[in-house]
Amino acid sequence: MSKPDFQAIQVTTTGSIATLRLARPDNRNALNLQMCHEIVAACEALEADDNVRVILLRGEGVAFCAGADLKERQTMSGAETLARRVDGFTAYASLERLSKPVIAVVHGPAYGSGCEIAGACDFILASTEAVFCYPEVGWGTIGATQRLPRIVGPRIAKELLFSGRKVAAQEALELGLVNHVYPVGELDARVQELAERIAKANPLTVALTKRSIDTGLETTREGAMAQELLAIQENLRHSDWKKAISGFGSSASDASGTTAASTSGAQGAA
Repeated sequence: MSKPDFQAIQVTTTGSIATLRLARPDNRNALNLQMCHEIVAACEALEADDNVRVILLRGEGVAFCAGADLKERQTMSGAETLARRVDGFTAYASLERLSKPVIAVVHGPAYGSGCEIAGACDFILASTEAVFCYPEVGWGTIGATQRLPRIVGPRIAKELLFSGRKVAAQEALELGLVNHVYPVGELDARVQELAERIAKANPLTVALTKRSIDTGLETTREGAMAQELLAIQENLRHSDWKKAISGFGSSASDASGTTAASTSGAQGAA
């Protein structure tokens, strides 16, 4: 997939893996109104493309995203600024609501809106040069109060938001903000490896698993179990699950050459 009409982003597809790239490198990929609108349009197109199974979200140039384009807001009224914030929220939500796995690849600085964009993805893979910062409070505004606490917990979130301090990649890993950190020279290969592995999975079960996790976190444990049961029921109706499990014993082998089914018993899903 290629969208040459986009100006603030680029969207390309190789096989079943799509890349949505923030493409304002001269402005360190600062999020402006045009980028907000293009992210929403791109997400709609990617959701509708049945060939796409995994989406990578990257930044062009030295930064992942330096935050909101503050130059754009200098002439805005209070009402216009609020409307612009709503456009940003809409862009984040469009990423978050994709039924397909979305992996943020943070190779450099991610500030403010950049953290929100990455946080709206399913998880983050980072390079050792990645840096995260939530400067909103220091700028006299409010942001990142919902996704960040759900990722790192309320106490850590309050510290990062109140202080606006920079978080290097290794600390971000320790806090659970990112899933993995790789040396710069290894990042692309490791990202591709994981994306290809996920792309091989049944897209329906991946989508249902993602939905179950996301909706389950917003309700009670009992409600979450109901969500999973509904997902299981939908999967049984629409996937060839019997064929998927029929070859388990013959396809899984341990290092000695004996099948996993014969050595430990074929264990299926709960």
